[in-house]
Amino acid sequence: MIQKFSFKELDLKGAYLIKPFVAYDDRGYFIKDYSKEVFEDNGIYHDLKEVFYTDSKKGVIRAIHFQRVKEQAKLVRCVSGKIYDVIVDLRKDSPTFGEWRGFFLSEENKEQLFIPEHFGHGYLVIKPSIVSYKCGEKFYGEYDDGIMWNDPAIGIEWPLELVNNEIILSDKDQKLISFHEFTNRLNQI
Repeated sequence: MIQKFSFKELDLKGAYLIKPFVAYDDRGYFIKDYSKEVFEDNGIYHDLKEVFYTDSKKGVIRAIHFQRVKEQAKLVRCVSGKIYDVIVDLRKDSPTFGEWRGFFLSEENKEQLFIPEHFGHGYLVIKPSIVSYKCGEKFYGEYDDGIMWNDPAIGIEWPLELVNNEIILSDKDQKLISFHEFTNRLNQI
């Protein structure tokens, strides 16, 4: 069985839910989750600069991260396990500014998200997971930033019941700014 690439643009313009090319046979499967030509044929221009992987325990929340400068478009896929992936539109002039959407990404569904520049991104780990980030810009620690995972102004509905409300949050993610503080910074630019 062969599953071809499919692209669904989300209502947060520029973000896509993507099903990669997967060929199944008696041995298992072969997956191609990125092809510059296929992506460009579907209106997505994503040149890879770096690829990262995270390995996370059940209950980990990676808060709403982004780079203030040299913003990173990302293609995110859960290689193994299961996560609840969240994107937030941080484009000041966007009609969906401050809105979020969440998606279950897993080894089983093999779906991935294309997250454009000027979006925040985070996730909750439902099962121990390895997550791939294919980034369109290098990571710069000096520009690394984020918004609190539970900021009431954004109102993300995390499925915490799937981890028995037991979360693991890094020290860094416990000290992130609020959406209000982020908005104030944008207005000063």
